Amino acid sequence: MISIEIKARCTDLLRIRKILKARRARFKGLDRQVDTYFRVPSGRLKLREGNIENALIYYERADRKSSKLCKAVLFKCPDPASLKRILSAAARVLAVVDKKREIYFIKNAKFHIDRVKKIGNFVEIEVFGLTRDLGKLKEQCEFYRRLFGIRSRDLAADSYSDQLVRLQTRDRSLKR
Repeated sequence: MISIEIKARCTDLLRIRKILKARRARFKGLDRQVDTYFRVPSGRLKLREGNIENALIYYERADRKSSKLCKAVLFKCPDPASLKRILSAAARVLAVVDKKREIYFIKNAKFHIDRVKKIGNFVEIEVFGLTRDLGKLKEQCEFYRRLFGIRSRDLAADSYSDQLVRLQTRDRSLKR
């Protein structure tokens, strides 16, 4: 399985919720998630601790604003706190992202409405399928982007961890 994804800043979370409700999206719940990112030679490795989703996730995704292919390997983790202690001892922590996430589904599409501490509000669209369906998945992702009224200038190219690291680096340089 692969996914095609976009992430965008969002100033009108209520509008996105209304569209999802009108489309009869299945609401999975509100999850407080703490994602601990670890330094790895390539891709991204994060441990997600939440009340709905708990997993170790390695993924590779290009940093670009348009819809992008994401290849991920996910391990559902019943005891993320123990795994976090092991990973923190073995690898350096890059960043810790704390967010409240609303999770919705429409068939093979997953939607996140995220309120991320220190960096703001976002909406994410992830459309899942098989490699042979890449064109169809991109079309589906773009359909939802247009439906939500997401403008090109609101698209985010990188991960929350990258944005947080940039913010922390800027804050440190201002303090000097």
